[in-house]
Amino acid sequence: MSRRTLVFVACSPHPRSGVSTTARLLTDFYLSRLADVEGFDTDPHAPRYHELFPDRTQVIDIADIRGQISLFDRLLVDDGVPKIVDVWQRSYDRFFKTVKEIGFVEEAHLRGVEPIVLFHVDPSETALASAQSLSASWRDLPMVVVQNEGAAPLGAYAHETLGHYPSTRRFVIGPLDGAVAKTLEQPDVSLSRLLVAPPPEMSIVIRAALKAWIAPIFTQFHSFELRRRLEGAQFLK
Repeated sequence: MSRRTLVFVACSPHPRSGVSTTARLLTDFYLSRLADVEGFDTDPHAPRYHELFPDRTQVIDIADIRGQISLFDRLLVDDGVPKIVDVWQRSYDRFFKTVKEIGFVEEAHLRGVEPIVLFHVDPSETALASAQSLSASWRDLPMVVVQNEGAAPLGAYAHETLGHYPSTRRFVIGPLDGAVAKTLEQPDVSLSRLLVAPPPEMSIVIRAALKAWIAPIFTQFHSFELRRRLEGAQFLK
């Protein structure tokens, strides 16, 4: 295949950093373009990501060897279908320990698969240390820092904080008004369908606010995908 299969690993060592929100948005980004996409939720106790996309995601217990086989063997398939992994904070250490033990990153590159870490930042020193550790372990593993201003705001020193992270690429997810955020929590609200055919019973104010929130996020995803495609084309020459 001329294009590498992308595997997005949305992660953070801490809770309430917006990991599942990013997994959801990225999934809806592909669905809004009528593209196939496959997801994995590593929270076996409260799999929120899976509940939103039950037909497109699997629940994986990363602490179980069968779960590891189901996840990593599938992630190594170069079929052109983007894969999205929602790494629960309690699965974070086990996930990356397994990645190292099985040589996943190296094997992925041999098979035409490109893993990309979507690391969710927060103001803590431990989050920064975790990102730096990942970067040091896999120098050729692309990392995008995700700044979710609603889940984990960085405050007045955001620029300084982000400057310490080992990545020059960033996704920014803006905050939502409380009433709009509550609508987003409803499991039957599909962001991909909202862009095409919003439900008639939805308030026009809520609808406009959600569209205004989604648009710049999807633009960032699209720009990133185009950039990776161009870089991949240059690599193949």
